[in-house]
Amino acid sequence: MIRRRFLDFYAARGHKILPSSSLVPDDPTVFLTIAGMLQFKPIFLGKEPRRVPCATTSQKCIRTNDIENVGRTSRHQTFFEMLGNFSFGDYFKKDAIKWAWELTTKEYGLPPERLWISVFEDDDEAFSIWLTEVGVPKERIKRMGEDDNFWTSGATGPCGPCSEMYYDFHPERGSLNADLNDDSRFIEFYNLVFMQYNKNDDGSLEPLKQKNIDTGMGLERIARILQNVPNNYETDLIFPIIEKAASMALVSYSTADDAMTTNLKIIGDHMRAVVYLISDGVIPSNIGRGYVVRRLIRRVVRTGRLIGMRGDGHENSDDTFLPSLAETVISLSSEIDPDVKSRRKSILGELQREELRFVQTLGRGEKLLDELLDEALVSAADNGDNPCLSGKNVFLLYDTYGFPVEITAEIANERGVTVDMKGFDVEMENQRKQSQAAHNVIKLSVGNENEIVKSIPDTEFLGYESLFATAVVKGLLINGNPVENVSEGSDVEILLDRTPFYAESGGQIGDNGFLYAYEEEGGEQNAVIEIKDVQKSLGNIFVHKATIKQGSVEVGKKIDAAVDGKLRQGAKVHHTATHLLQSALKSVIGSETSQAGSLVAFDRLRFDFSFHRPLSEEELLEIESLVNQWISNATHLETNVMALQDAKNAGATAMFGEKYGEQVRVVEVPGVSMELCGGTHVNNTAEIRGFRIISEQGIASGIRRIEAVAGDAFVEYVCSRDNYMRHLCSSLKVKAEDVNSRVETVLEELRTTRNEVSSLRSKIAVLKAATLASKAAIIEPQNVRILVENMGDVDADGLKSAAEHLVGALQDPAAVILGSCPGEGKVSLVAAFSPGVVKMGIQAGKFVGGIAKLCGGGGGGKPNFAQAGGRKPENLPDALEKARAEIVSSISSKSS
Repeated sequence: MIRRRFLDFYAARGHKILPSSSLVPDDPTVFLTIAGMLQFKPIFLGKEPRRVPCATTSQKCIRTNDIENVGRTSRHQTFFEMLGNFSFGDYFKKDAIKWAWELTTKEYGLPPERLWISVFEDDDEAFSIWLTEVGVPKERIKRMGEDDNFWTSGATGPCGPCSEMYYDFHPERGSLNADLNDDSRFIEFYNLVFMQYNKNDDGSLEPLKQKNIDTGMGLERIARILQNVPNNYETDLIFPIIEKAASMALVSYSTADDAMTTNLKIIGDHMRAVVYLISDGVIPSNIGRGYVVRRLIRRVVRTGRLIGMRGDGHENSDDTFLPSLAETVISLSSEIDPDVKSRRKSILGELQREELRFVQTLGRGEKLLDELLDEALVSAADNGDNPCLSGKNVFLLYDTYGFPVEITAEIANERGVTVDMKGFDVEMENQRKQSQAAHNVIKLSVGNENEIVKSIPDTEFLGYESLFATAVVKGLLINGNPVENVSEGSDVEILLDRTPFYAESGGQIGDNGFLYAYEEEGGEQNAVIEIKDVQKSLGNIFVHKATIKQGSVEVGKKIDAAVDGKLRQGAKVHHTATHLLQSALKSVIGSETSQAGSLVAFDRLRFDFSFHRPLSEEELLEIESLVNQWISNATHLETNVMALQDAKNAGATAMFGEKYGEQVRVVEVPGVSMELCGGTHVNNTAEIRGFRIISEQGIASGIRRIEAVAGDAFVEYVCSRDNYMRHLCSSLKVKAEDVNSRVETVLEELRTTRNEVSSLRSKIAVLKAATLASKAAIIEPQNVRILVENMGDVDADGLKSAAEHLVGALQDPAAVILGSCPGEGKVSLVAAFSPGVVKMGIQAGKFVGGIAKLCGGGGGGKPNFAQAGGRKPENLPDALEKARAEIVSSISSKSS
C-alpha cells in the first residue's frame, strides 16, 4: 500500500502515473537503470519534448557498487524501488517541498518532530520554504556542501541543488551536534532535486528557462520506517524471501546468529535482483550486464550452500534451490512488474541452468581455493609477508572454475588473505589479446622504444579522406630494432609521419597496399614496398608491416603511399554491415543483447554477442531481411567528431569496457544506428549491395557468434552457391525447387539400403558363428564353455549379433569373446557372458576394456555384455590370446 499511496497522492495533484522502465535502459551510455529519473533524461536534457507536464513512477533499479555492504548494513541493496514525482517545467521548489511534507506527515503519518531536512549550503530559497512555510524548526534544517546536496548530470548540462528528508530513530539524543550521516540515528528517505541551472564549459552556472523537479523516495527505506523494523531486509518487500531461504536451510531467522542473518539477507536481496534482471532479458554470461547477473547468482549459490541449502525437498531432484526461492520473488512481483509472472518459466529455467553449471565446478574450485589460501598463509608466515593470493591464481579460478573475482576476494578476505587485483587484470588483458583475431600485434623493441617515441610523433591519419598520400619515413625497424636503411627482400616495420593506411583497431583489420620511392633527380621509381598489415603501437604511432619488393628505403626518404582500394572497400562494406547487423539483432532478439567482440575483414565479418540460446532459422532470416532492407534504402551515412559526453548525450552506442578519448568519432546510419567508431565506412548503404549470414554458433557460455559476408564477398558467395545448386540439379536431374524432396527421397532409399545391408551382414555373421560353436572349450569343474575367436572383417553390429547367438547356443554357463578388423586401422571387440559367469564375479565390461587397450583403444558395457574398439589391428591376435588366458584363469580361480 505504501507504493500505491505515493502514486495516488501525486496523481491527485495532476501527475500522470507512468510504468517502471526496464532495468536495461534505452540510454546506451548507462549500464543499468540506477535511478527513477533515467527514463526522463532526454526530456531533462531538452532532447525530447515533454509528453506530460508532470509524472509519478515506481521505478525498479539496480546498483552493484556497494555489493560488499549488502546484508551488513541496514539499508544497502542491489535491487530497490525508487518512488518519484517529476515536473517538466510545471511546478518547482515551493510545491515540491510542500507536497513532500504533506505526503510524509499527513498521508504516511510520520511524526513531524522526527523529520530532519538538509539543503544545499547556498540554497536560501529552499531553507526559507522549509522554515517559514512548512514550519520545520531551524535546528532541524542542515546546510550541506556540494558533494551531498548538489546534483549534476555531467561536466556540463542541467544541474541544481538538492534537499533531502531524514527520519530520526533517536530523537532523545537532541539536536546539538546532530550528524545526518550517522546511520545509527538517521536514514535519508526522500531526495528532492531542483534542476534550475545549466553548467557551462567554464563551470559557470546560468538559470534554466525551464526549471524541473526530480525526486526519489526509496521504497524499502520508507517501508522500514512505516513498518517499524530494524532494517530494510525485514520489510514485507524482502522478508518473505529471507523466510523461505531460512526454512530451506532449516534455521530460524529470529534465533540465528549475526553471520547467518547476514547470509540470509544477501540471499533475499540478490534473488530479487537476478529475477528482475532475467525478466528484463539479461542472461548470465561473462561480459557486461550478463556478468552482473552471473556474479549475483553465484554469490547466492555459494552463500546458500554455505548455510546448508540443498534443493527444496520437493520438486527439485537435482539439488537446486534457486528456482524455489525465485517462486517467492515472483509471487511478490505483481505490483512491481506484472510481466514477471508471465516470464516465470524462462526465469526458473535460466536460474536452474546457471545454478547447475556453477555447482559442477564449485566443489573443485573451492577445494583448489582452500589449497591456494593455505599456501599463501604458510608462505607469508615463512617469509614474514602479508598473505596474498596471486593474480594468476585468481584468474585460474575465474577462467577455469567460473569463480567471479569478487567471490574469490570475499572468501580470501574471510581467511585474512588479500588478492592481487593488478596481477588479475594483467592476466585478463593477456587473455583478451590472445582471443583477438589472428593478427600479430607489432611491438617496438622494449630496449629502444623510449628513444623512438622521443623522436617520432604520432602518425597523422589521412585515410578517411584519401587512399593516397605523400609521406616521410620517420623510422625503420627490423625485429624491433631501429635501422637506417633496408634493402630488397627484407621484412621491415616502417613508421611514417602521415599515412592513408588504416591501422587495426575496433575489430577492423589493417589496410594493405604499397609504398613507392623515387630518385631525387629524374623522379624515376627506385623502390617498391608491399604493406601487408598496419598496427598501432605506443599510443598512436602507426607501424606498417612491409616487405621490400624492389630497391631499398632509408630513414628520411619521401615516399608515396597507396592503399589497395578494393580491399579497403571490402573493409568499409563489412564494417557498416556490422553496425546494421547489431541494430537488427537488437530489433529481433531484444535490446538486452550486447556486443562481445567483432572482426571486420576484407572478405567477411564476424560479430560476437551475448545471448542464451541459438537463433532460430526464422530469426536469422528476419535479421538478414532487415539488414538488406536498410541497404536497399540507400541511406547516406553521417560522420561527426565531437566531445565524448556530447556523443553519449546524442545517444551514440559505446561498447562496454572500451576506452575513449575526449574527442570521439560518431558514425550514424540515420534512423538505424549511431555508434562511437573510428573505423572506415561506406558513404551510402547502397554500396554494401547485399548481406548474407553464413553461420551462427555458440563460442562460450552465453556468447553467440555470427559470420556474414557483404559487398563483393556477398556476390561471390551467392554465385558460388548458385553454381553448387546448378550441379546438384544436374546430378539429381530435377529443378531447383524440387531438390529438397529429391534429396529426402535419396536419403530414405540410402537408409533402407544400409539397414538391409546391416541385416544381411548380421545374418552372415551369425551363420559364420554357428560353425564356431563346436570349437568351444570346457573349463572344469564348473563346465563353463568358453569361445575366443577372430571373426575376420565382420563389422561391429555383426560381431554383436554373433556373440549374442553364440552365448545362447552354448548355454549357461558360457563366455564368448570375439574380435574383428572391419576396416583399415579399426578393431572391434565384444564380450558376452551368461548369467552363470556373471554370478562368478566376472564382468564383461571390465574384462573387454583391458583387452582393448592392447589394440590401442578402450570400451566397456554391462556385466553380461560389452563392446570395445581399437586402432591397431596388428595387435588383435595377441589381444585375443591374452583374452583366452585371462578368461580361463578367472574362471579357474573361482573354483579354487
